[in-house]
Amino acid sequence: MKLRSIVFFIACFFLHTAVFSQDKNVKLPANWYNLDLIKDGYFGISTEKAYTELLQHRKPKEKIIVAVIDGGVDISHEDLKDVLWTNKKEIAGNGIDDDGNGYADDVHGWNFIGSKKGNLAYDNLELVRIFREYQPKYRSTIKSTILDSTQKEEFALYTKVTAAFGKKYDEAHQTFAVVAMINKVLDSVGQINHKAIPSLEDIERYKADSEEEEQCKKIIRKGARESGSIEKFHKEMKDAYKQYDVMLKYNLNPKYDERAALVGDDYSNAKERFYGNNDVAGPNAEHGTHVSGIIAANRKNNIGINGVADNVSIMAIRVVPEGDERDKDVANGIRYAVDNGARVINMSFGKGFKWNKEVVDDAVKYAEKKGVLLVHAAGNDNQNNDLEENYPTKYYDSPEAIAYKKAHKKPDLSAMLFRPNANQQQGPGMGRNVPTLPLKPVIDTAKFNLPHANNWIEVGASAYKNDASLKASFSNYGKYTVDVFAPGFMIKSTVPGSKYEEFDGTSMAAPVVSGLAALILSYYPELKPREVREIIMKSVVKVEQKVKHENSRGESERISFKELCVSGGVVNAYEALKLAEHYKTK
Repeated sequence: MKLRSIVFFIACFFLHTAVFSQDKNVKLPANWYNLDLIKDGYFGISTEKAYTELLQHRKPKEKIIVAVIDGGVDISHEDLKDVLWTNKKEIAGNGIDDDGNGYADDVHGWNFIGSKKGNLAYDNLELVRIFREYQPKYRSTIKSTILDSTQKEEFALYTKVTAAFGKKYDEAHQTFAVVAMINKVLDSVGQINHKAIPSLEDIERYKADSEEEEQCKKIIRKGARESGSIEKFHKEMKDAYKQYDVMLKYNLNPKYDERAALVGDDYSNAKERFYGNNDVAGPNAEHGTHVSGIIAANRKNNIGINGVADNVSIMAIRVVPEGDERDKDVANGIRYAVDNGARVINMSFGKGFKWNKEVVDDAVKYAEKKGVLLVHAAGNDNQNNDLEENYPTKYYDSPEAIAYKKAHKKPDLSAMLFRPNANQQQGPGMGRNVPTLPLKPVIDTAKFNLPHANNWIEVGASAYKNDASLKASFSNYGKYTVDVFAPGFMIKSTVPGSKYEEFDGTSMAAPVVSGLAALILSYYPELKPREVREIIMKSVVKVEQKVKHENSRGESERISFKELCVSGGVVNAYEALKLAEHYKTK
């Protein structure tokens, strides 16, 4: 139960709203995302069927390097240690840049958010960094203040991030208070019964001291049922406490900024390339390790799980702290991957605001020129990416895009998206009540024809049942901006310490597609990125039934899958490999 899921769950409980989410009270095969819908009954991508029926008597032509740009990878994990990319030109541990690529001792990859002084574990959200940059300049600005064109754009951005900052702070502060109370009840009941984790019977017998504790008992009962067990819910609440503590202390704290002290680069120079260290795990490698396992966990060692791709190497590139990644680091991560032989780059991260998008655009163009495919997670806010941004994106801030934006400039309604319930109290943050948006948003489709990358796949998350619950309730979507869906619900994969856990998210769906792309390329290495993209999109299993969905106005509805993504379906390894066999390269 990740951050948004927790907010969603708690808000819905207190507001008594009927909300759809997938049932977690189910035991799924550990590799359900690799299974076949017809043969196995789970809406996986038919990986095992492909290996058995199409690849059993064939040998791959090339080992494909997949770069995982993320928060770190546990390179000692039992299921990953034999599938790591190794820079054979580098002598480990001698402190010398043996291959002359600018990065000393980059044996398995590089960490762009560290230095000899240590690693950057936490950072602000991008909107907080923008707020901190512009607040001294515009906090006293009023409508009658005379501004030039550049200042007007900066002030508009400042106004937008201030509203977004207020909303996020209020939400985090309120939710943290509830999560803290839930944890207090769990701990109290556990202590009374001399248990680390109380049972539901223990919770039921506990006499609440207040109405708040009684409400927490109800949340615990409901949460345990929806999570599958009290043990799972207990872990989710402990994780939630840590995550909201980090959010309030670091992510949403304008006074926190350790970039200069711990990274030491010239952050104002977006084109600076050579900084960081070779600690590719960093202080928290959970997310990146999980992503790596989905792509490439060893299929031959008879332990743990099986990744999607077999003949593959994982290149670990760390650019994502606990907080928002910075554009400069993302661009350098892409360039490092390209220069060191990656054919596929997985990017399971995203944010709502940009700072140096032009440097990311240049890196994406460089990757396209060098024949490298980029796979990006669509995001986990049940957001329509046709209407709202999820950076990085494949759309360039080109002269055409800038001219188009100026010619079609509309009033910024972003602040109006914050619409708390009338019964919901405001916290001490900067948010404020504003009008709602009653009308169905109109999508400007012409902008999707503006210059963009052709080596990019945007991925939404699907669940395991071929019914109305197929779209993962949290997944972002977009008829024009999200290309495909892939399994991203209850995905079991590798985590640090040679352990395995189930995670949800488009962060899990993207590596399913990255693994599929690597699998295709290992047998058909002559394919170009746009051709791999075309094969993956044309070979999806189309979703015939309408699926449950909460739209941007908060209304529950059933919608055709072709309204959620360009391809209208879920990726499929078996069908993709069949199509690749007969695909004519152009």
